[in-house]
Parts: sequence; structure tokens; C-alpha cells
Amino acid sequence: MEAHRTARSIFKNISPLDHRYSLSEETLFNAMVPWISEEASLKACVKAEIALVIAHLVVRGKATQEIREQLEKVGDSVEPAEVYAEEEKTRHNIRALVNVLKKKVCNEPKIGTFSPLVHLGATSVDILDTSLAWRIRGVTREVVLPELKKLELLLCDLAEKEAETPQVGRTHGQHALPVTVGFAIAEYVSRLGKSILEITRLEKNLKGKLAGAVGAYNATAMIVKDPEELERLYLAELGLEPSEHSTQLVEPEYLLRLLLEFNTAFGIIANLADDLRNLQRSEIGEFHEGFAAEQVGSSTMPQKRNPWNSEHVKSLWKAFMPRVLTFFMDQISEHQRDLSNSASQRFIADYIAGFVFAVSRMGQVVKSLQLDRERLKANLKAAGSALLAEPAYILLAESGVSDAHEIIRKITLAAEKENLSFARALEREKETLSTIAAKMAELGLIKGDGAVSLTDAALAWFGNPEQYRGLAAKKARSIAAKYREEIDV
Repeated sequence: MEAHRTARSIFKNISPLDHRYSLSEETLFNAMVPWISEEASLKACVKAEIALVIAHLVVRGKATQEIREQLEKVGDSVEPAEVYAEEEKTRHNIRALVNVLKKKVCNEPKIGTFSPLVHLGATSVDILDTSLAWRIRGVTREVVLPELKKLELLLCDLAEKEAETPQVGRTHGQHALPVTVGFAIAEYVSRLGKSILEITRLEKNLKGKLAGAVGAYNATAMIVKDPEELERLYLAELGLEPSEHSTQLVEPEYLLRLLLEFNTAFGIIANLADDLRNLQRSEIGEFHEGFAAEQVGSSTMPQKRNPWNSEHVKSLWKAFMPRVLTFFMDQISEHQRDLSNSASQRFIADYIAGFVFAVSRMGQVVKSLQLDRERLKANLKAAGSALLAEPAYILLAESGVSDAHEIIRKITLAAEKENLSFARALEREKETLSTIAAKMAELGLIKGDGAVSLTDAALAWFGNPEQYRGLAAKKARSIAAKYREEIDV
């Protein structure tokens, strides 16, 4: 037992989650410990064993409040180290836990006679799968969802604040059409918001079991008249419901679907990180991550301010996203059960921790994000009025010109060849410009008066690409408002 109590420097731990991240994200790390640490795993199994004893007592009409409290007190006294020490003898983790718990129950006069009920009718996975569901639900509700919601609300704030801020849109890495910063951020508000709602739905659907070694209630059918009622009572103590069908295992898809939705959210966050990282490139420079006064960007280049937090988020995604393959592989178990998920399932904890750290880091990026408004304007201006080739084509086609696309395409080619703005190239095509101006006036986009002709008004409009942004600002606000409300339901 003493060997398991030996203190170890965190810098001797193998996983960076347990040293580098436990230091830099101490509060978040500590929030996860009660759910996905090794101690949490053992404590949850004890909790499940106590729930089973209480369920047996409920069936027998003996589950008084005093007995419940006494059993829970005994359960709380079980230490991981003593279970590990017992496992060195049994070479079986659950049997070791049962042996320790039975002894403790026996030693308590008020409940000692109930020690035969410990683990009665259960197989190991009745405890393991049930306690895992309880832990994953707990960490999802208490850590994962709160962190995701914090990030989502920060994105909502940013989308609303910058709903009107002009930005050049990009497709294929090329300048496309004008949008707004708020509209670009609203994409992630929408995508992440839907994932949060789905995670909330799926965590409620995690299941447990008390169906025995092959799932047919063989053992419990020898003990009680209604084994399924005993199962319901057992799981109700943990706030769970039974798997519709069990082998020795709970149907794996309940947990699989939740983990896959975690990974969907992870990918959304990695995509956001990639976008923000690219917008911080020297040649773009529209955004900047917050940079502390004493922070260093390079060991040799003092001027560097790297987007390392955004890169860090993407790097965590690269490390943990491939583990989804293991989640799928754990879906398969031969006949009523094999043990091929025993080791791999333990690493779900690592995945969740990596995901949560990435969410938190992304929140820090968004919270400290700085916009270079002059650079945003400059990039939009540098993209040129050629961004408005699309509305010119639309207006011309709406005027009844069948080859409108080809006409405008040739104007853009001439503008590019002669290094002219699109507006200046359009000005030379008097008939085309006149047709477009008339349609713009008809649609209320421009007005002519004695001082300004319709064609001059049209040229002025085509000289200001930020005006052509469709519903960008409206969409930014409406999407932010929608998910701000929905994620708090």
C-alpha cells in the first residue's frame, strides 16, 4: 500500500496533461479531477457499489435514511491506494474494490449485516459501465458544457460588437465579396451553438446497466422477482436509466455519439483557430492575439508576436482528433463481451481533458482578440472595386441583358490589364453603365438630382465596396441573439 502513496513530482509524469497543463490551467485541471482522474474512476465505482446495496435494501424495505447515510460514509472512506494494494493480490480491479468495501461495511455495526449485498448480482461491467456513464455525464455538465458556453458567449459578444465592421470576404484564400467581421464570427457562433445543444441532448442519454455477465439478468433473476425493477432502482440512485439492451456491456453507441459530438465541436474550434491564425499573418494583419507586456514571441527575433495560442488550439486538435478512431473501434466487442476495450477506454479521460484545454485556450484568444481597423479598411480597399463585379452583373442581368456575365467579365479583365479600378473601367462602357444606373435607381440603391447624375451616383457606389454586404450585419446580430438565448435554456 505504501508504494501507492509515494509522492511523485508532477515533472516526472509522462503525460503533458498532468504537468504542463496542470500548471498553466490549474483551475480547469482541478475541475476535471473529480470526474476523470484515476481517483475519480475508483470513487465512482464505489458510488455504484453503494447504489447497488441501497437498491437491494429498497426492494427489502430496509433503506432508511440513516442506513443510506452510513453506507455513503463508508463508501467515502475507501481510498484508491488500498484498492490498488488489494488488486496486487487479486489481479482484478473490481474484485479488489469489492473486497475492500465489504470489509469496511462489515466493520460498521449498524450496517455490517448488509455486507453480503455488496456486488450481489452484479458483474464487473455493471459497475464499470455505469460508473463511467455517471462520470462522463458529470464532467460534461460541470466542465465541458460550461467551458463551451463561455466560449460561445464570447463569440456572440464579438459578432454583435463587430456586426457592422467591414471586412473583405475570402474564398479559396482569394478576395471574394465584402462581409463584416461580425458576420465571419457568426459562422462559428452558429456551428458551435448547434454542437453545444447536441452535446446537451446526448449527455442526458447516457445509460447504465445491472444485467449481469451476458446481459440476460441471469444472476439477479435468482435474487428478486423483477430484475429490471432492481436495475431501475440501482441506476436511479445515480440519476441514470438502463440501456435498452445489454450484453455484459452497455450499448456503446450512447457514449460513442456523445464523444463524436465532442469531436465535432473540437473541429469547429480548430477551424476558428486556423482562421484567426491566418488573419494574423503579416500580409493580412487584421487581427492580433493579446500579448502580455513581458511575453516573448521568439528566442532570437525580438520583434515577433506569434499567434501561438491559435496554433496551440489547432495543435491539440491534431493530437486528439485521431483518437476518435479508437472510439469507433471500441464499438465492437465479440459476442456478449471481450476485453479489447479495457485499456483503450481508459484514454477517454485524456481526450476529454485535451478537448477542454483547447476550448479554454480558444476562449482566451477570443477574449483578448484585437482588431486592426485600419488594416481591415486597407485590405478591403486593396481588394479594389472589382469586388463589385458581381452586383454589376446581377443588375445588368436584371435589366434584361442576356450576356451580362460575359460583358462584366470583359470589363474586369480590362481593368486588371490596364491597372484600373473596376469603377473606372465600367465608366468607359457608357451604355452598360447607364443601364446599370437606371436599375439601381429603380431599386432605390441610388438617387440622382440636379447636381449628381445617376451614372455619377452609380460610380460613387461602385467605388465603395463596403456598401455591398447583403445581410451580413443583420445575420451577425440575429445569430448571436439566437444562440445567446438557446444555450442558456
